[in-house]
Amino acid sequence: MTATPDLSTHRLAGPELLRSVFRQHAAGVAVITARGQDPVGFTATSLTSVSAEPPMISFGIGTGASSWPAVSRAEHVGVHLLGEHQQDLAATFARSGADRFGAPTRWFEGPHGVPVLDGVLAWLVCRIVARVPAGDHRVVLAEAVVGDPAGAGRPLLYHQGRFNALRD
Repeated sequence: MTATPDLSTHRLAGPELLRSVFRQHAAGVAVITARGQDPVGFTATSLTSVSAEPPMISFGIGTGASSWPAVSRAEHVGVHLLGEHQQDLAATFARSGADRFGAPTRWFEGPHGVPVLDGVLAWLVCRIVARVPAGDHRVVLAEAVVGDPAGAGRPLLYHQGRFNALRD
C-alpha cells in the first residue's frame, strides 16, 4: 500500500490543469496539410491511429486555427510524421503567420492535390470521413488512401513545451 497523496495539491479541472498534465505527456510530432486557395498546414501532436481495417487516423484542430477553414472544406489531408532533424519545420508549421510553404520548406503536390512534405519519416494522404465537434476543436477522422513509410531517421517528440529527440 502506498502513502495517501497530499490532496492539497489537487486542482479543479480547467484549461490550465489540462495543459499542465499534458506537458508531462510525450507525443510524436506530425504536420497536417490540406489544399485550399493556397496550401495550408499545421503542427499536430494529437495524431492517433484509430483503426487498421479500414486504415483510419484522427487528429484535433482548433476552430480558430488559420488552417481550419481549408480543413473544414477539404476532402483529403496530408499527414506527415516528422523526424528529430525537423525541429525547424515543426516550429515553422506551429508559428502563427509563418510562410509555411516558402523556402526552406520542400514539398510537392501529391495525390488528390494534397501538399506532401519532402524528407519526412512517413506520410499519408487521407480522405476525411468525419469532423466531430469537441469543444473549441474538431476531431477529424480520415481514412488512409496512399502513403510512404520509408523515410530515414528517428521520430521528433514534443514534451514539456519543447521539441525533443528520442533517447535510448
